[in-house]
Amino acid sequence: MEQTQVSRSTAWLRVVILAVSAFIFNTTEFIPVGLLSDIAQSFSMQTEQVGLIITIYAWIVAASSLVCMLLTSRIERRKLLIGVFILFIASHVLTAVAWNFTTLVISRAGVALAHAVFWSITASLAIRVAPAGKKAQALSLLAGGTALAMVLGLPLGRIVGQILGWRMTFIGIAVCATLALVLLWRLLPVLKSEHSGSLASVPMLFKRPALVSLYMLTIIVVTANFTAYSYIEPFIQTVAGLSENFTTLMLLLFGAAGIIGSLLFSRFSERFPSGFFIGAIALLMLSLLLLLPASGDENHLTVLFAVWGMAIMAIGLSMQAKVLNLAPDATDVAMSIYSGLYNFGIGAGALLGNQVSQYLGMGNIGFVGAPLALIALGWCLLNFYRSERLQHHHSR
Repeated sequence: MEQTQVSRSTAWLRVVILAVSAFIFNTTEFIPVGLLSDIAQSFSMQTEQVGLIITIYAWIVAASSLVCMLLTSRIERRKLLIGVFILFIASHVLTAVAWNFTTLVISRAGVALAHAVFWSITASLAIRVAPAGKKAQALSLLAGGTALAMVLGLPLGRIVGQILGWRMTFIGIAVCATLALVLLWRLLPVLKSEHSGSLASVPMLFKRPALVSLYMLTIIVVTANFTAYSYIEPFIQTVAGLSENFTTLMLLLFGAAGIIGSLLFSRFSERFPSGFFIGAIALLMLSLLLLLPASGDENHLTVLFAVWGMAIMAIGLSMQAKVLNLAPDATDVAMSIYSGLYNFGIGAGALLGNQVSQYLGMGNIGFVGAPLALIALGWCLLNFYRSERLQHHHSR
């Protein structure tokens, strides 16, 4: 009944607040990428050691996504969201005052748990509070908030960190989250839990070969990307020997190119689903392969970042669309598994990048990521070839 009584503007406002919340939650996941050197300096540690907080965060999200979703499946949504925000804000305050690396890790673990619950319920919430017949737009607004975290959130956080110190970046996120919490508390209606999917749907999903294959592919591609991307800030400064401001500019460019990637996705992915996806993975592989050779020249590096940013956004959106396509009957559970595996890939990539930086030298992060992207590319081409042969066989 609630739905019919609210005006369309209120309904849209609720979706917008959820999208802003998505922006805040995703900004905090990637923010250490832009602040690694500063954090390392203040704890007198090496950059690659501090990079492990990216792995720890991502793996907590990966391990707890599905568990948190199933544990909280009965809790009323508004109350749950307010609880998640309180944990998120408190953990950020602890991050900002972290007196040693252990405290930093503990505070980030708190944020990661909040993140896991937030993402397992937000997509279905956005659909429920959206105006009638506007579900797709509500989801794309949410995806927009997520994408902007890479585009604006990360560079902005880095700029704040450069000017006021990295701790102020986390204070800033806590302040924004507090404002979002107040608005959610005022605007969201009481929302009983529904259609969240259950444990029973998990084995059913793993009986679908195409979906399992896509899940495996997700881990490989994301690991490849984050092997290099996690350490991109120290890479530009120490390996390429370029300035802090140039680093900020490159992170901005990477995010902006992601927007172009999403526009290309909405334009071409339905017409050429396989070709678009395979092309994007090939571009990712080339970007990683040429990272070190391009680092000697600012212009080459600029072009590389534009291509890389476009490719990874196009890949992420393609994989998401494919998951929803292959599991229309259990979207929450399927997306929760996808999000978990994506985060597993982020953590694995950051850990691999850490090992490469320590033992082979940071300059080689691209050369280690590229073969993984090549495996993903081969996998895609093989699947494409198989499905073409099957179609050819059926049509005869």
